[in-house]
Amino acid sequence: MIKSIREAFPALGRPGFHYLDSAAMAQIPGMVSETIAHLNRTARSNVRRGLHEMARRADEAYDGARDSVGRFLSAPPEEVVFTGGCTLALNMAAWGLGCALGPGDEVVVSRLEHHSACLPWMALAKERGFALRWLGVTPEGRLDLDGLGAVVTPRCKVVVATHASNVTGAVSDLPRLAEAAHAVGAVLLVDGAQMVPHGPVDPRALGADLYAFAGHKAYGPTGIGVLWGRAEILAGMAPLVVGGGMVGAVEDDGFTLADPPHRFEAGTPPVAQAVGLAAALDWMGGLDWQAVHQQEAALTWHLLDGLRGMDGVRIVGPLGLEARVPVVSFTVAGCHPHDLAHLLAERGVAVRGGAHCARPLMSALGLEEGTLRASLAPYSDRADVDALLSALSEAVAVLR
Repeated sequence: MIKSIREAFPALGRPGFHYLDSAAMAQIPGMVSETIAHLNRTARSNVRRGLHEMARRADEAYDGARDSVGRFLSAPPEEVVFTGGCTLALNMAAWGLGCALGPGDEVVVSRLEHHSACLPWMALAKERGFALRWLGVTPEGRLDLDGLGAVVTPRCKVVVATHASNVTGAVSDLPRLAEAAHAVGAVLLVDGAQMVPHGPVDPRALGADLYAFAGHKAYGPTGIGVLWGRAEILAGMAPLVVGGGMVGAVEDDGFTLADPPHRFEAGTPPVAQAVGLAAALDWMGGLDWQAVHQQEAALTWHLLDGLRGMDGVRIVGPLGLEARVPVVSFTVAGCHPHDLAHLLAERGVAVRGGAHCARPLMSALGLEEGTLRASLAPYSDRADVDALLSALSEAVAVLR
């Protein structure tokens, strides 16, 4: 199965190259690249209100892409907003909810969050005067849900949580978070960037009210993201960006907003990128995810087991396979993560070293230098993990 999956990714055909950096950027199937190229050859036109043939084709492709994303999320297309990426989607959600908040209100953000999820709220809290409260983490790098009741109070309006950590790989208990948020009338905003690459997601069934993810981590192109939201939540949100295509009427003294999702898609949308993302999600929909998850689990365990046997290695995150995605972070005593990443790259192994845009988590875990992170995908195989472990042993020997 893995062989057939790997064959869909032209970049993985290089001899001696082992890609274990999918949490930062997943590789793209050849058919997705071709889908984008075909659109640019046959339907390169702006969408909305064009009457010529290329405009009609572009409209059909863009609307079809929204339908595909909706199917992947088990959601109606009217709840799917295309954005320029997950960072923009999370900023749009923060602005749309946060501009109505003020002194006396509270927003809860977890320490597992990527900067894209927490920084917008930190900036808005300073501007709007509401309080920001932090949900802590356990030593294993999971959300400290035992502390949920202490931070989610009747003043809480929004709870922000990652679905899966980009550092520890820990998967959050969204139903429990949703229960706590909804009990006080708060909205649950979820960063799904690290979860979506590992199979279809139903955010509504999990209790989320808003859910964001990125195309480039889900085997699609860069410059595209999605913000899904319950229709009633989107209807009450203000747009972050205004301009063409997101208004109903415009008069000298004001304007009316179009209905969602269009009110959040001002200007020329990323048409080719949306079509490419839809092709990637359709490709994902054709995989046997039970088999993929079994393979990812086996490779993750092989990696964890190999790291456990190395002197001076500290695994940052869950030590087992329960409730995790195949993202594994670790440190090596006496070795800086950047130095290790450089030496591994020289040996054909692509990983990432640093704080991974998660400084609040690094501070909570006492990891000021960050970690080395290996992240797997459906196209990863045992040879990739073996190459990492072998190259790591060599790199550590050089640095020590």
